Amino acid sequence: GLGYEVLEAADGPRALSMLESSSRVNLLFTDVVLPGGMNGPELAAEIARRRPGIGVLYTSGYTEDAIIHQGDLKEGIELLHKPFRPEDLARKVRSAIDKSHA
Repeated sequence: GLGYEVLEAADGPRALSMLESSSRVNLLFTDVVLPGGMNGPELAAEIARRRPGIGVLYTSGYTEDAIIHQGDLKEGIELLHKPFRPEDLARKVRSAIDKSHA
């Protein structure tokens, strides 16, 4: 948790359901590829529509170039490559939260 309260969802629809029941969400940390018929960018777009201002941090085992060229993500997003170290996660989480409040 790195000092944060963490809510965990198995897929995009469950994450959206959890969002509705919690007003304290500041960041979506999601893989680009998700089970359940909704990918990470789709989930992020729906969350932004429902609750603007929530930061987004993506993770993926694919390279950023591969993801952007496939059209899954836009340039300039916050992306943490797998595998990652806890200190890398902590830095990226803080950066994504700070960016969303700027």
